[in-house]
Amino acid sequence: MRVKELHPLCCITLESPHGDHNQSPEEPTTMATTALTRSRSLPAKSLLTGGGSRVASIGSEAETVAGILYKWTNFGKGWRSRWFLLRNGILSYSKIRRPENLNHLSPSSDDVRLIGDISADRLSRMDSCSGRRKQPKTVGIVHLKQVSSFRESKSDDRKFYIFTATKTLHLRTDSISDRAAWLQALASTKCIFPLRSLNGDFSFISPKDLSISTERLKKRLHEEGMNENLVTECEQIMLSEFSELHGQVKLLHEERTNLLDALRQLEAANLEAGASGKHEFPSLGRGKYSECSTTASSDGKQEFEDVSEEDEPSFHDTKEYFNEPTVGSGSNLSNSGYPNIKRRTKLPDPAEKEKGVSLWSMIKDNVGKDLTRVCLPVYFNEPISSLQKCFEDLEYSYLLDRAYEYGKSGNGLLRALYVAAFAVSGYASTEGRHCKPFNPLLGETYEADFPEKGIRFFSEKVSHHPTVIACHCEGKGWKFWGDTNLRSKFWGRSIQVEPVGVLTLEFDDGEVFQWSKVTSTIYNIILGKLYCDHHGVMQIRGNRQYSCTLKFKEQSILERNPHQVNGFVEDVAGQKAATIFGKWDDSLYYVSGDGISKTKVSDPASNASLLWKRTRPPPNVTRYNLTSFAITLNELTPGLQEILPPTDSRLRPDQRHLENGEYEKANLEKQRLERRQRMSRQLQESGWRPRWFEREGESETFKYTGGYWEARGHRNWDDCPDIFGEFTEELVDSA
Repeated sequence: MRVKELHPLCCITLESPHGDHNQSPEEPTTMATTALTRSRSLPAKSLLTGGGSRVASIGSEAETVAGILYKWTNFGKGWRSRWFLLRNGILSYSKIRRPENLNHLSPSSDDVRLIGDISADRLSRMDSCSGRRKQPKTVGIVHLKQVSSFRESKSDDRKFYIFTATKTLHLRTDSISDRAAWLQALASTKCIFPLRSLNGDFSFISPKDLSISTERLKKRLHEEGMNENLVTECEQIMLSEFSELHGQVKLLHEERTNLLDALRQLEAANLEAGASGKHEFPSLGRGKYSECSTTASSDGKQEFEDVSEEDEPSFHDTKEYFNEPTVGSGSNLSNSGYPNIKRRTKLPDPAEKEKGVSLWSMIKDNVGKDLTRVCLPVYFNEPISSLQKCFEDLEYSYLLDRAYEYGKSGNGLLRALYVAAFAVSGYASTEGRHCKPFNPLLGETYEADFPEKGIRFFSEKVSHHPTVIACHCEGKGWKFWGDTNLRSKFWGRSIQVEPVGVLTLEFDDGEVFQWSKVTSTIYNIILGKLYCDHHGVMQIRGNRQYSCTLKFKEQSILERNPHQVNGFVEDVAGQKAATIFGKWDDSLYYVSGDGISKTKVSDPASNASLLWKRTRPPPNVTRYNLTSFAITLNELTPGLQEILPPTDSRLRPDQRHLENGEYEKANLEKQRLERRQRMSRQLQESGWRPRWFEREGESETFKYTGGYWEARGHRNWDDCPDIFGEFTEELVDSA
């Protein structure tokens, strides 16, 4: 029997070099389901709630279309005709070695719709042919359920593309109408398959939503005259059976969630890597499918699959073409039980052309001074404030979720390791970030409510001299808070920033970790390529069994392997329990015990385990080099502005103008607010106090006093002044 391999996370069937050639296109679907069932011990078609029955019945509902399309192979052969068949959500194609082969390629049933006159003409001429010939083999299969996108060409009205996880098909028809017919056939698949983008809504049965009541059972038994002991025994039997069922559902839920997470990582990797011509699948192992080129030919050869620049902008993605209404309850909840909020993926297009400014001319007279007191034009700012930049440390908050779960199950070592990974991950967003954030006004605040991540964050500027920012974040089983005072100095060729303050992480079970950030330096301010480096020793102190020490290696001029982080976790007795190594801008690994920290991360033979991997940068890169997460921080989602306090950073006018590319307005507003900032020191000396934080002692950390989210719910901001509004010059002069 012919054996075909279908990788569970790819959508191209790969043919093995041995076996029968007569396998039908429908078989890979069954085999993929079987493979997935064996690997997960779960039926693949039941991944979606209520979707199994519909998938099972698609065979009788799908329209089958067929015809000749021209497929680009390579520069030597150019465009080659192929017979394409679309049936049951599977697009297969075969080579046409001789014209008479079309008689065997064409389906014999009458429910097939042929696209293109040339196809009908050829088939009619072949009706008189007789004789038994060998069935041509199918050379390529595309499962449309897993196609990332398809679109038409802008430069050729007969050409279109089909994008999959591992390749791009370049196809061409004989006429404009034929292309429209094929695109319509592909689009009609949405009426058959319950498909959606992996970023859409998936409804899973959550174990926490399952409950049972025994009241009706006890009432019925009492009506039968049974005594209380027998009723109690029956109740215990029922509860025991339910407990066993609950455990099975919990395991089922975890397996579904893990599979969906892996698929989401795959989709994100495919969409982000589309422009570069290479798809990498992070955290999916180092097998032969871990990296696939988009130029891989289904014919077994390399194809020229590059798309011209003029065809890049317009995509019809999976969400648009292969989307269905939510299956299940219909509520807008993700599998984690939190709302699926649509957040932006790029900044607004600039309204004006930006003008460059000489940094040296701005700061040459301020060598050795505190850079926070140097008034720079808005050109040197990025469109977020220091309050928002604090929240960037929480981009990888899932690491703390894992730390909480491991500690809850009794694995204190893995909890400490994931806390260390979280402390390092906060530096990943600084790579390539050369602009400074806006210095907040005294009393300025920022909130971040991310229910899809299970966290909500709040920060406030609590002191103007020295500049201190306090923050507080609540997550799934943990709380994180701290304050930061940045001492920055300019030394001619570099800017050095020394964070002063303690960060505290407390889990619900009482375990606490505390650490301080390391020194950051931006080099080549005047000449050369700007780059940022972090260096120093970070001590993560735990109040129970484990603590951690991490060393950020300072980059030298001849350093070939920069951004290194090495460290270890030790117990209360001083014994090393694990060794940590990696890079703060890429990934972090660990090995148990007192291992060798110089192990190469890229070595497949390494026995190191991955703790954290940086998210890929966004495809829409600007000169600010904001991460995908940072791009969302200054966004005003629908309905948000009406419930924010007047002190929120997103309402700051100069920052908003800069984000919109209105540079002249941004400079004028920045100068106006800097005049107001001169009032801050006098306000602070006159007894001004933070609204949402307070210091427990002179040398203690500012802690959140509570009440913000409650005030937000009632929209009660009477105690919050309009710090970005107009003010009198007389008050500024007196200050």
